[in-house]
Amino acid sequence: MRKRLFTLIFLFSMSFGLVTCSSNNEPQNLKVNSEPQKERVFRIWWSQGFLPEENELVARLISQWEKESGKKAELRLISQANINGETQKALKDGNPPDLLYSQTGETLIPTWAWENQLADVSDLINPIKDLYDPKALESVYFGNKISKKRSYYSVPIGKQRTHIFYWRNLLQEAGLTEEEIPTKWNEFWEFWKKAQDILRQNGKSNIYGLGLTMSDFANDTVDCFENFLDAYNVKIVDKDGNLLLKNPGNREGIIKALKQFTSFYKDGYVPPNSVEWSDSGNNVSFLESQSLMTSNGTLSIPLTQKLEQNQYNKLSTDLYFNKIVTAGWPEKIGGGELTSILIVKQIVIFEASQHKEEAKSFISYLLKPENLNQFLKKGAKGRVIPVMSKFLQDPFWSDPKDPHMPVALKEFNRLTRPGYEVFNPAYSQVLAQHIWGKTVVSVIKDGVSPEKAADEAIAKIEEIFAQWE
Repeated sequence: MRKRLFTLIFLFSMSFGLVTCSSNNEPQNLKVNSEPQKERVFRIWWSQGFLPEENELVARLISQWEKESGKKAELRLISQANINGETQKALKDGNPPDLLYSQTGETLIPTWAWENQLADVSDLINPIKDLYDPKALESVYFGNKISKKRSYYSVPIGKQRTHIFYWRNLLQEAGLTEEEIPTKWNEFWEFWKKAQDILRQNGKSNIYGLGLTMSDFANDTVDCFENFLDAYNVKIVDKDGNLLLKNPGNREGIIKALKQFTSFYKDGYVPPNSVEWSDSGNNVSFLESQSLMTSNGTLSIPLTQKLEQNQYNKLSTDLYFNKIVTAGWPEKIGGGELTSILIVKQIVIFEASQHKEEAKSFISYLLKPENLNQFLKKGAKGRVIPVMSKFLQDPFWSDPKDPHMPVALKEFNRLTRPGYEVFNPAYSQVLAQHIWGKTVVSVIKDGVSPEKAADEAIAKIEEIFAQWE
């Protein structure tokens, strides 16, 4: 079982080296990590997918657009580990691509918009504005220091938010039921600690109750920790972009969130190597049944087990339908619904592009329901949820027999907010410098007190914001 699971995890979590050219029918515009041509052709940079079929689908959509439009494009697939850095370098060198899709670019895009490096795409969004989730549109409405106005500088194509996942069968082994899982914040986390204690007493010496990422470089660390900040009513930036850290209660809330979050590690309820995890680390730990529960920003964990139902995939089918559970977050401290971050996946056109017409033409083609829904279903495999409600009528998204997708969609109806960087691009530097991850690690590895760590984080964030004023 462990060998089978490892293979599935490995195939799903690798973010590079997966594109293959196995037939003569492969689209000819597909290039992987090749140097861009010197001539000014219409260049598309796209995050290399987790699976080969995702890359092949992107190339196929571009080929279809080329045939329909009579235009040509060069597609360059770049590993997720490198695409943001290469784009930043290209911008610095004055030679960015014409069109970009980065799976984690949403934290950088507000800064590019602020610096007037992105083309306004309001003419693409306004005609179909009513089809979009309003929260998704709010997440791509950025300020520009040159025009001194807000506008649409990216096109949303999908959304994500952080979910909770746990093992139903391991809970049963601990003699606990799903109905016993508390909805109150502190009691919720104590429940998983209790489950670990019981399982350890029953002989499972290597299992941990909480598979939470604690490293100072993983996006999963901040994605999870910002939920803890919200649980303690910490508000960092308002909708006008004002920094709120001096407001009463925010420092206290940060300290309390840090104390609780880091105590899980210090008390032995989080795997020791979680301080070294990349964004796939918690996935691997969970799927190897080393962690009883975890949080993750996509449905990628259960979706690794959603394979064709046949005699060869009985194990995966059982895991997907019966053992892995997708759930929501508990109430915040004092009651009330937690407000999670809405992560919106976006495509941008750079202002320096000489091919804005082609870029907008391709985006318009991609936004056709039959194309975008195909990309989200067959390419992204459901990891990214549609931002247009009409797509949800498709059985892929609305199947009541699916144990995960309906739960995830219901979670999107709960409270969400854009990332703080949408309201003030200075916060993108907080994310880029991994302030919260470094703060967590300073407590659990360096022995810094939560009080001192909170003060240092606040001072660093204030310094970053002051540099942007």
